[in-house]
Amino acid sequence: MLNSFPIAMIAGILLGFLAGLGVGGGTVLILWLTLVLDTPPGIARMINLMFFLAAAGAVSVRRFKKGTLQIRKILPAAIAGCLAAAGASLLARNMDVALLRKAFGILLLITGLRELLYRPRNLR
Repeated sequence: MLNSFPIAMIAGILLGFLAGLGVGGGTVLILWLTLVLDTPPGIARMINLMFFLAAAGAVSVRRFKKGTLQIRKILPAAIAGCLAAAGASLLARNMDVALLRKAFGILLLITGLRELLYRPRNLR
């Protein structure tokens, strides 16, 4: 039932909406794929990357048309991100899946705690 096409479409729409808001729908997508649908981690990561490319592309085109996408500010981070992703991909290929799951879980916990405890600074 949970891996039916209509459920997948609803999950994709909700996660796409989150990605458009900048919330990080990909994190939730990986959890959905691995915990609910029992997708192998390697396949889940690949699906997440394809989802991210589609969502980021759509949002980027829209923001570019609105004039809010500042290429000169984004380019250094994009290049560094691509290099880091390539390096991490090579590392992940040789790592134990259990270790990757633990590292991802720790990252989620740290991110969640930061969000719970975050206090905006006064910018006077």
